[in-house]
Amino acid sequence: MIPVSVFRLSLSNKGPVVLLRSSEDQRTLPIFIGNPEAQAIAIRMEGIAVPRPLTHDLMLNLLEPLGAHLKRIEISELTDNTFFARLILDRDDKELVVDARPSDAIALAIRCEAPIFVAPAVMQAAGIALQDPDKDSEKTATKIPDKRSETDKLKSKLTKAVEKEDYEEAARLRDLIKERDRNADTN
Repeated sequence: MIPVSVFRLSLSNKGPVVLLRSSEDQRTLPIFIGNPEAQAIAIRMEGIAVPRPLTHDLMLNLLEPLGAHLKRIEISELTDNTFFARLILDRDDKELVVDARPSDAIALAIRCEAPIFVAPAVMQAAGIALQDPDKDSEKTATKIPDKRSETDKLKSKLTKAVEKEDYEEAARLRDLIKERDRNADTN
């Protein structure tokens, strides 16, 4: 499993998206979520106090009287463009696994300060590699002909789309890159 952290919560033309950044490399996993879950994540990230417990606060409040604590969450699967997650709970030294939507699992994890992990296959399938913005290679005075492969050019466009928070375009480019990689593997 790949350890990740909530890198950013953004609003795209398709709605809210949470970006999970790998602690092992520059890959980031974008997951589109609903407005209520985005609000629940943002409230906790910003440290905003609410007068009454929200749903994820209630979940947290239920864990202690039940003698359980959240050990970690795992974004475990990607099937038909749908992410799946699980809560890994510890109760009486027994590990309990509970199916959850990633957005709910993330909202609970940040409340419990529990680690977040992504399955390598999920990161491979949907992760986006972001380049270091300090390494801007286009600062040269003379334009050098671009001899990069078409896949490298698509990856560069993908990085720019993510930086502009155009996640619809980023997803389209990611799919093109995957298709090119599949075709290269069969040839």
